[in-house]
Amino acid sequence: MPRVKVTLQEIRERTYKPVDAWWTVLLVDPLAARLVRLVAPYRWITPNVLTLVASIFGFGAAACFASGERGALVAGGVLFHISFVVDCMDGKIARLNGTGTMFGQWLDFVLDRVRIFFIALALFGGQFARTGNTAYLWLMAMAIFLDLFRYLNGAQMAKVRRAMKDQLNAYRLPSASEPDADDETADDLTGPAGGGSLKSRIGETLRRNRIRTHLFSGIEYEMTVFIIAPITGLIFPVTIAAGAGLLTFELFLIYKLFRTCQRFPGRLAAARAAYDEHAAERVTSSV
Repeated sequence: MPRVKVTLQEIRERTYKPVDAWWTVLLVDPLAARLVRLVAPYRWITPNVLTLVASIFGFGAAACFASGERGALVAGGVLFHISFVVDCMDGKIARLNGTGTMFGQWLDFVLDRVRIFFIALALFGGQFARTGNTAYLWLMAMAIFLDLFRYLNGAQMAKVRRAMKDQLNAYRLPSASEPDADDETADDLTGPAGGGSLKSRIGETLRRNRIRTHLFSGIEYEMTVFIIAPITGLIFPVTIAAGAGLLTFELFLIYKLFRTCQRFPGRLAAARAAYDEHAAERVTSSV
């Protein structure tokens, strides 16, 4: 017997991220939350089951893309969006029911990457087979490279930020309220909250609606290439525009990280000096 259904409000409070990609907030979460409410009482519907279901829809999208026909491209775009919705559901179910596992995280990551690879292969390979235009093969290589690059780049930047944060925390005083090292390299293009500038107001409005100010991340890139491009039939120009947008934002984040790394030795030295001074004062006061 299924358990009593949870409310949508409970799902929002327990599973929504504080900020997320605008595509997820506006076009995925409203549907995913309602589907989670339907399936959450059935404990056999685990995050791993949903990950596999998302992969099935994804490979269905790849099959449609491979044909290269106009109607099939539209169907493929719709199936890809459904795949993404189900893929978002697995994390929500894991947080809601406490059924997430380390293996599930690995499975989700690996199948995501495999699914995207074969979908790209099918979309651009299908267009090459239909038209004989080798430019689609170059476009496929670009799309796969950029998707892989943003994943590797994001993971490595997070690793560097985490290392800086750990070093600063080693000298963090109990009453210190200094921002973490990764605060300066977060994907926030509008600066810190507060202030009366137009940029600050836009940032505050986005954050208030759970939308992060990194407006063209990997999610928007995939959605643009594998939903908007095939549905509109403008595969070549839309993919090029999406690649340019993703690369621009990634380069901006790399620049932000570079600036933070330049300032980090000074911040670390100041934190160490403050920590040593505090320790000396405690020794003096205890004598």
